[in-house]
Amino acid sequence: MEPKSSEVYTRQRLAAAFAVHVFTACGAACALLALIAAVNVAWTRMFLWLGVALIIDGVDGTFARRLKVAELLPRWSGELLDFVVDFATYVFVPAYAVAAGGLLPPAVALPLGLIVVVTGALYFADRRMKTSDSYFRGFPALWNVAAFYLFVLKPTPWLAALAVAALAAATFAPIHFVHPVRVPRWRALNLAALAAWALLALVALAQNLDPPIWVAAMLGAIAIYFVIVGLLRGAD
Repeated sequence: MEPKSSEVYTRQRLAAAFAVHVFTACGAACALLALIAAVNVAWTRMFLWLGVALIIDGVDGTFARRLKVAELLPRWSGELLDFVVDFATYVFVPAYAVAAGGLLPPAVALPLGLIVVVTGALYFADRRMKTSDSYFRGFPALWNVAAFYLFVLKPTPWLAALAVAALAAATFAPIHFVHPVRVPRWRALNLAALAAWALLALVALAQNLDPPIWVAAMLGAIAIYFVIVGLLRGAD
């Protein structure tokens, strides 16, 4: 006896919903591929895989909402899955790059790498990491982006170490960082800046993390813009 059409439809919806979780979990596969690239000192390839993970993280929520994944599959927590994957791609692999990439003075490279993973883990456990209007409280553990800037801008080792220490401290600072997609205020401008950043980042990767000075300057300007936008929100 063939299953009823409603049963077939339900199974298809469940399969589609679970496919979204698998899609999200592919970010963890990207993390492993990025780590393997980093161990082999293939930094450009590492950032390419972290970029793929960033794209997955940017679109999987839309798929989940449209397919009502949380409603159909309450057994699996999409939020927890996101945190697991994000910690690997936003914190753990970049921390290895910071510690082993030759960017920092040897005496402090490993200690700062350890600080990155510890502060990042604490941040992901913070139930108040976001405000009601979708700003991040403190530096949102975007160590993949921070490491990318270090590799592109190539500051002196001690200046790079100071930047890492400052960002780790900013994780718990009473300041805000903008989510360029979800924050309603200036969303159009924020999205335009994000698109420009993505294009410039691709240019930097195509140049093996050694782009023309104007690309590095524009990447720096966009970073400053996003910092200022977050600071303009003010205190809670």
